[in-house]
Amino acid sequence: MADSNDILLEVTGLRRAFKLPTALFAPPRRLVAVDDVSFQIRRGEAFGLVGESGSGKSTIGRIIARLTDPSSGSIRFDGQDWLGLKGRALRDRRRDVQMVFQSPYASLDPRWRVRDLLAEPLRSYTDLRGPALLAHGVELLEQVGLDPAWIDRYPHQFSGGQRQRIAIARALASKPKLLIADEPVSALDVSSQAQVLALLRRICAEEGLAMLFISHDLSVVDHLCQTVGVLNRGRLEELGPTAQIFANPQAAYTRSLIDAVPGKRRRQLQAG
Repeated sequence: MADSNDILLEVTGLRRAFKLPTALFAPPRRLVAVDDVSFQIRRGEAFGLVGESGSGKSTIGRIIARLTDPSSGSIRFDGQDWLGLKGRALRDRRRDVQMVFQSPYASLDPRWRVRDLLAEPLRSYTDLRGPALLAHGVELLEQVGLDPAWIDRYPHQFSGGQRQRIAIARALASKPKLLIADEPVSALDVSSQAQVLALLRRICAEEGLAMLFISHDLSVVDHLCQTVGVLNRGRLEELGPTAQIFANPQAAYTRSLIDAVPGKRRRQLQAG
């Protein structure tokens, strides 16, 4: 059990239901995307949330990022009622929770140079202006392993892996306490995936940053995360230390996910 002072994020009884379109005069129908989900993320911990497409992983990430509202449940972040924050109070705390999305092609405005993409969150969350703003943008590029000389380029001038590094740099600009990474490498080639994963691992270690890592790829979560939650149709099937869950899964659904992993990677998972 984690010490209460060590818990950064506490999700309790989270539920999200969506209304489905129906025929005229037909009774209302609802889809429960997230169903009574509870978990904790400690400070500095990488927490993996895995499951098939449609299991509710991204919905949970978006609720925590305050991009959508839950139907019920509670979230405490850094000791505070996260869902109760409104207006200016929410804006001031948003800097502490940042998100990296799946597609590096859709998450960056193609009309903006890299310097502008990085300057926007810096203007919002810091007092930096003028040369100091540019200097910090350069530091962010260096932090994610990109050439500072590229700061005047546009997103289309970068590869997918490089764009995702820019998206990570942008998320780091506000010095968050929690990074939500929603399938951040699924759209990349194998080489770029390895590089971005290594970058996330290094940054979390250096910055003491907690991370909610959302993925359908169990081998990636095994490589990156200390704790894992296995999600099936909106409900948590298993929750615990990653090595323990993957080496000795208790739920049939978890075993089916592991069985679907190609041979060599499956054996690595089960070896713990």
